[in-house]
Amino acid sequence: MLLEESGCAPNVIEHCKEVASLAIEIAVNIKAAGHEVNFELIETGAILHDIGRCRTHGITHAIEGFKLAKSRGVESEVSEIIKKHIGAGISKEEARQLGIPEDDYFPLSLEEKIVSHADNLVKGTKRITIDERIALMRKKEVAEQVILRIKSLADEIEELSYNTADSA
Repeated sequence: MLLEESGCAPNVIEHCKEVASLAIEIAVNIKAAGHEVNFELIETGAILHDIGRCRTHGITHAIEGFKLAKSRGVESEVSEIIKKHIGAGISKEEARQLGIPEDDYFPLSLEEKIVSHADNLVKGTKRITIDERIALMRKKEVAEQVILRIKSLADEIEELSYNTADSA
């Protein structure tokens, strides 16, 4: 497995497996509501989303993971999931402030959004609610705009899970 080959710790690998399991459950619900989803892309992206943690546990793990995935020949759609999975995305301005390459890191495709959301709902290997995630973020004094973005992503995914494509 690419995570092991890259030197990811067992706890990171277990986290990635749980995120993948939840992401697939979310995708099943969204497909049942009549939307098209790429299950293979979601599963692969979720499994590899934290591959950059073999190099750092800081916010730059997404960029490190993106670079590592590209160097290993991972398809671009999966690399983009890795790059954009942090919270509910990072703006160019936030990237500049964080000292990471200036780019928009917002999840755009449905698959990117599903993996990002699933990651927000898994702490270690334990599933948590969006309210628990937000409480953890407030405890860490995360900017309110970031919290609102995560809540908005959660609302969007939940809406897609219950609305059929005909009524969306």
